[in-house]
Amino acid sequence: MTAAVDLNADLGEGAATDEALLAIITSANIACGGHAGDAETMRRTVRLARARGVGVGAHPSYPDREGFGRRVITMPPEHLTEVLAGQIQVLGDIAEAEGVRLQHVKAHGALYNLAVGDETVAEAIGRAMLSVDPALIAVALAGAAMGEVFVRLGLRVLHEAFVDRGYTATRTLVSRDRPGALITDPVEAGARAVRMVRSGLVSSVDGDDVHVLAQTLCVHADTPGSPAIAAAARRALEAAGVRVVPMRELA
Repeated sequence: MTAAVDLNADLGEGAATDEALLAIITSANIACGGHAGDAETMRRTVRLARARGVGVGAHPSYPDREGFGRRVITMPPEHLTEVLAGQIQVLGDIAEAEGVRLQHVKAHGALYNLAVGDETVAEAIGRAMLSVDPALIAVALAGAAMGEVFVRLGLRVLHEAFVDRGYTATRTLVSRDRPGALITDPVEAGARAVRMVRSGLVSSVDGDDVHVLAQTLCVHADTPGSPAIAAAARRALEAAGVRVVPMRELA
């Protein structure tokens, strides 16, 4: 059977590359007010995604517009669930008004990174999803405990790897303030994407191979040259016989 994978990007965050990426990707993670985005940007991005046949998902975060969602905001799990559910619901309502059903949820920034290893945070995200729509697909870092939490809650889960980010030997992402955090060479990105899907492997910054069994690959809109990176990844995948399809066709 031909392998298939989703190609996603975080959009609606103010980057100038959104429209170019929407011509390439198959699923969009749309900022829904926590770290970026408002009703206007959400509606515009949903409309563009619908026109391209791109799956629409929520990209909730800690309520931290000043820090772009890259700071941990300490709050009780119940409050975090409530905050995240509110963000997801806002985008879901806008999508419904535009004739689109919300496909998935992928946490942003510090929230995502903390949920990778903190089951309480991952559970708060999962419960927020369940309160809005139990059919939503949860995006989890490949190999991380967060995916197991989502499964226990009864959610459909897709495991994610990053085409444009460096990996450590422990399968976590290299901090953005360290060398090797970003992959900006389109040729390298394309080769990484194919290897991730075909072999389930990616080279870490330490030179060791790590396993990343993923069904969705991410390119960040704010990575320099992101449209070229995404296009190179998609070309390489399709040349290798891999179908690139929205998450809803995989979960």
